[in-house]
Amino acid sequence: MGLKKAFKKLPASFYRLDALEVARALPGRILVTDRDGIRTSGRIVEVEAYTGVNDRAAHSFGGRRTPRTEVMYAAGGVAYVYLCYGIHHLFNVVTGPEDNPQAVLIRGIEPLEGITDMLLRTGKTKADSTLTRGPGNVSRALGLHTADTRTALDGDRMFIMDDGFRYADQLLGVSPRIGVDYAGEDAQLPYRFYIKGNPYVSGKPR
Repeated sequence: MGLKKAFKKLPASFYRLDALEVARALPGRILVTDRDGIRTSGRIVEVEAYTGVNDRAAHSFGGRRTPRTEVMYAAGGVAYVYLCYGIHHLFNVVTGPEDNPQAVLIRGIEPLEGITDMLLRTGKTKADSTLTRGPGNVSRALGLHTADTRTALDGDRMFIMDDGFRYADQLLGVSPRIGVDYAGEDAQLPYRFYIKGNPYVSGKPR
């Protein structure tokens, strides 16, 4: 399915805000990849914010700075894709000003373009909600890998766009993040934002 509406790429300045502000604004926006002429996209329906050095769930907690996390210290507006359990490539949007290492994890999208190619990439035969539900499936369907880390999000290979669509305010759910029990009391922070009732949202409401 092609996108018929006029749209605009989100500018770099959009990502220079606090991770929580960016996370609240991302549901309803469209994540796009263009790989060798293969364009795939989906409307964002679930995200999680990771707010930096004081957030025990963030890779940058305590000022941790490693070859993997160094990208989080860049100015917002680039990709951070890391490997989870040696299997899943998880796509994050780096946010905030330079040296303030925050990010937003994209956990779920509703497919719009390139669904046939998404099926080929994921090895699935049916375009049901499992295609792009959960962060590992998002990256697999869109062809995102760790090699995409540091890619600018206002370029041509990957970007997030605004087509003017907005979910009603009452549909935006807020909950603790998923799978961060190691973060102690920070695991209970209300940093997950999702669209209520959308089949491409992972996990259960809490």
